[in-house]
Amino acid sequence: MAVDHIRYDVLAQQALRGVVRTVLADAAKHGLPGEHHFKITFATTAPGVRLSDRMRAQYPEAMTIVLQHQFWDLAVDDQGFEVGLSFGGITERLAVPFDAVTAFFDPAVQFGFQFEAIEGEAAADETAEATGPEVKGPKAKSPEAKPAGKDTAPAARSPAASAKSDKLPFAAIKPDAPEGGGGGEVVRLDRFRKK
Repeated sequence: MAVDHIRYDVLAQQALRGVVRTVLADAAKHGLPGEHHFKITFATTAPGVRLSDRMRAQYPEAMTIVLQHQFWDLAVDDQGFEVGLSFGGITERLAVPFDAVTAFFDPAVQFGFQFEAIEGEAAADETAEATGPEVKGPKAKSPEAKPAGKDTAPAARSPAASAKSDKLPFAAIKPDAPEGGGGGEVVRLDRFRKK
Protein backbone atom coordinates (compact mmCIF):
# COMPACT_ATOMS: atom_id res chain seq x y z
CA MET A 1 0.00 0.00 0.00
CA ALA A 2 1.28 3.48 -0.85
CA VAL A 3 2.46 5.84 1.90
CA ASP A 4 0.18 8.83 2.45
CA HIS A 5 2.64 11.74 2.51
CA ILE A 6 -0.20 14.26 2.37
CA ARG A 7 -1.84 12.86 5.54
CA TYR A 8 -5.45 13.04 4.45
CA ASP A 9 -6.49 11.58 7.80
CA VAL A 10 -5.03 14.58 9.65
CA LEU A 11 -6.50 17.07 7.17
CA ALA A 12 -9.97 15.49 7.38
CA GLN A 13 -9.97 15.65 11.19
CA GLN A 14 -8.93 19.30 11.09
CA ALA A 15 -11.77 20.05 8.68
CA LEU A 16 -14.35 18.31 10.89
CA ARG A 17 -13.05 20.11 13.98
CA GLY A 18 -13.61 23.28 11.94
CA VAL A 19 -17.27 22.26 11.58
CA VAL A 20 -17.55 21.98 15.38
CA ARG A 21 -15.88 25.40 15.77
CA THR A 22 -18.22 27.03 13.22
CA VAL A 23 -21.39 25.55 14.75
CA LEU A 24 -20.40 26.50 18.30
CA ALA A 25 -19.36 30.03 17.24
CA ASP A 26 -22.76 30.50 15.59
CA ALA A 27 -24.52 29.23 18.72
CA ALA A 28 -22.46 31.63 20.85
CA LYS A 29 -23.56 34.58 18.69
CA HIS A 30 -27.16 33.68 17.86
CA GLY A 31 -28.23 30.91 20.25
CA LEU A 32 -29.39 27.46 19.23
CA PRO A 33 -31.72 27.48 16.21
CA GLY A 34 -34.90 25.40 16.28
CA GLU A 35 -34.51 22.07 18.07
CA HIS A 36 -30.74 21.86 17.50
CA HIS A 37 -28.61 20.94 20.50
CA PHE A 38 -25.17 19.42 20.89
CA LYS A 39 -23.67 16.46 22.69
CA ILE A 40 -19.93 16.96 22.91
CA THR A 41 -17.59 14.30 24.27
CA PHE A 42 -14.03 15.26 25.17
CA ALA A 43 -10.97 13.77 26.85
CA THR A 44 -10.67 15.31 30.32
CA THR A 45 -6.93 14.52 30.41
CA ALA A 46 -6.11 16.32 27.14
CA PRO A 47 -3.76 19.33 27.27
CA GLY A 48 -5.62 22.60 27.77
CA VAL A 49 -8.81 21.13 29.25
CA ARG A 50 -9.89 23.14 32.29
CA LEU A 51 -12.46 21.84 34.73
CA SER A 52 -12.81 21.67 38.50
CA ASP A 53 -11.09 19.01 40.57
CA ARG A 54 -14.55 17.72 41.51
CA MET A 55 -15.47 17.17 37.85
CA ARG A 56 -12.06 15.73 37.00
CA ALA A 57 -12.45 13.19 39.83
CA GLN A 58 -15.92 12.25 38.59
CA TYR A 59 -14.81 12.00 34.93
CA PRO A 60 -11.11 11.01 35.02
CA GLU A 61 -10.84 10.14 31.32
CA ALA A 62 -13.74 11.54 29.31
CA MET A 63 -17.09 13.24 29.70
CA THR A 64 -20.03 14.24 27.54
CA ILE A 65 -21.73 17.59 27.94
CA VAL A 66 -25.05 18.61 26.43
CA LEU A 67 -25.56 22.19 25.25
CA GLN A 68 -29.31 22.49 25.07
CA HIS A 69 -31.35 24.40 27.65
CA GLN A 70 -29.13 25.69 30.42
CA PHE A 71 -25.67 26.93 29.52
CA TRP A 72 -24.20 30.40 29.55
CA ASP A 73 -21.26 32.51 28.46
CA LEU A 74 -20.37 30.24 25.55
CA ALA A 75 -17.15 31.66 24.11
CA VAL A 76 -15.43 30.22 21.06
CA ASP A 77 -12.04 31.00 19.55
CA ASP A 78 -9.75 29.26 17.05
CA GLN A 79 -8.35 26.84 19.64
CA GLY A 80 -11.41 25.80 21.65
CA PHE A 81 -14.45 26.87 23.62
CA GLU A 82 -15.50 27.78 27.15
CA VAL A 83 -18.95 27.37 28.59
CA GLY A 84 -20.75 27.65 31.91
CA LEU A 85 -22.89 24.66 32.91
CA SER A 86 -24.65 23.38 36.01
CA PHE A 87 -23.84 19.89 37.34
CA GLY A 88 -26.04 18.71 40.18
CA GLY A 89 -26.98 22.30 41.00
CA ILE A 90 -23.34 23.44 41.13
CA THR A 91 -22.19 25.84 38.42
CA GLU A 92 -18.95 25.04 36.62
CA ARG A 93 -16.95 26.73 33.89
CA LEU A 94 -15.28 24.38 31.41
CA ALA A 95 -12.60 25.14 28.82
CA VAL A 96 -12.16 22.56 26.06
CA PRO A 97 -9.66 22.76 23.19
CA PHE A 98 -11.05 21.44 19.91
CA ASP A 99 -8.20 18.91 19.84
CA ALA A 100 -9.66 17.34 23.01
CA VAL A 101 -13.08 16.74 21.42
CA THR A 102 -13.61 13.06 20.63
CA ALA A 103 -17.25 13.15 19.44
CA PHE A 104 -19.86 15.69 18.36
CA PHE A 105 -23.53 14.95 17.80
CA ASP A 106 -26.66 17.00 17.08
CA PRO A 107 -29.62 14.75 17.99
CA ALA A 108 -32.15 17.11 16.39
CA VAL A 109 -30.95 16.17 12.92
CA GLN A 110 -29.23 12.85 13.70
CA PHE A 111 -25.83 14.22 12.58
CA GLY A 112 -22.45 13.80 14.16
CA PHE A 113 -18.98 12.39 13.98
CA GLN A 114 -16.47 10.70 16.20
CA PHE A 115 -12.74 11.33 16.25
CA GLU A 116 -10.18 8.66 17.01
CA ALA A 117 -6.55 9.16 17.89
CA ILE A 118 -4.22 9.05 14.91
CA GLU A 119 -1.45 6.66 15.79
CA GLY A 120 2.26 7.17 15.36
CA GLU A 121 4.73 9.99 15.84
CA ALA A 122 4.37 11.05 12.23
CA ALA A 123 0.75 11.99 12.87
CA ALA A 124 1.72 14.02 15.93
CA ASP A 125 4.45 15.78 13.97
CA GLU A 126 2.09 16.50 11.07
CA THR A 127 -0.58 17.83 13.42
CA ALA A 128 1.91 20.06 15.23
CA GLU A 129 3.15 21.47 11.93
CA ALA A 130 -0.39 22.02 10.66
CA THR A 131 -1.84 23.57 13.83
CA GLY A 132 1.16 25.38 15.30
CA PRO A 133 2.07 25.38 18.99
CA GLU A 134 0.30 23.26 21.60
CA VAL A 135 -3.33 24.19 22.18
CA LYS A 136 -3.93 25.68 25.62
CA GLY A 137 -7.64 26.49 25.24
CA PRO A 138 -9.44 29.82 25.43
CA LYS A 139 -8.58 32.33 28.14
CA ALA A 140 -10.75 32.29 31.24
CA LYS A 141 -13.65 34.69 31.49
CA SER A 142 -15.22 36.04 34.64
CA PRO A 143 -15.82 33.26 37.19
CA GLU A 144 -19.37 34.30 37.85
CA ALA A 145 -21.99 32.39 35.92
CA LYS A 146 -24.83 34.17 34.16
CA PRO A 147 -27.67 31.82 33.16
CA ALA A 148 -29.01 32.34 29.68
CA GLY A 149 -32.60 32.08 30.84
CA LYS A 150 -32.98 28.47 29.82
CA ASP A 151 -35.19 26.06 31.69
CA THR A 152 -33.47 22.73 32.39
CA ALA A 153 -29.98 21.56 33.31
CA PRO A 154 -27.70 19.82 30.82
CA ALA A 155 -26.65 16.23 31.27
CA ALA A 156 -23.05 15.29 31.89
CA ARG A 157 -22.13 11.66 31.69
CA SER A 158 -19.43 9.30 30.55
CA PRO A 159 -19.53 8.59 26.83
CA ALA A 160 -20.90 5.28 25.72
CA ALA A 161 -18.25 2.81 24.70
CA SER A 162 -17.74 2.99 20.98
CA ALA A 163 -16.46 0.25 18.79
CA LYS A 164 -13.12 1.06 17.21
CA SER A 165 -12.33 -0.90 14.11
CA ASP A 166 -9.47 -0.61 11.68
CA LYS A 167 -8.10 2.36 13.67
CA LEU A 168 -9.83 4.91 11.47
CA PRO A 169 -9.17 8.58 12.27
CA PHE A 170 -12.89 9.38 12.53
CA ALA A 171 -16.28 8.15 11.51
CA ALA A 172 -19.59 9.85 10.86
CA ILE A 173 -21.99 8.55 13.49
CA LYS A 174 -25.67 8.19 14.02
CA PRO A 175 -27.24 7.16 17.34
CA ASP A 176 -27.94 3.54 18.20
CA ALA A 177 -31.69 4.11 18.33
CA PRO A 178 -33.17 7.13 16.52
CA GLU A 179 -36.34 8.59 17.96
CA GLY A 180 -38.44 7.14 15.12
CA GLY A 181 -37.20 3.61 15.91
CA GLY A 182 -34.85 1.41 13.97
CA GLY A 183 -31.10 1.05 14.32
CA GLY A 184 -28.41 3.60 13.60
CA GLU A 185 -25.58 3.21 11.13
CA VAL A 186 -21.90 4.00 11.39
CA VAL A 187 -20.49 5.20 8.09
CA ARG A 188 -16.75 4.74 7.78
CA LEU A 189 -14.66 6.55 5.20
CA ASP A 190 -12.70 3.44 4.22
CA ARG A 191 -15.90 2.29 2.49
CA PHE A 192 -15.04 4.79 -0.27
CA ARG A 193 -11.30 4.13 -0.47
CA LYS A 194 -9.78 2.03 -3.22
CA LYS A 195 -8.16 -1.08 -1.83
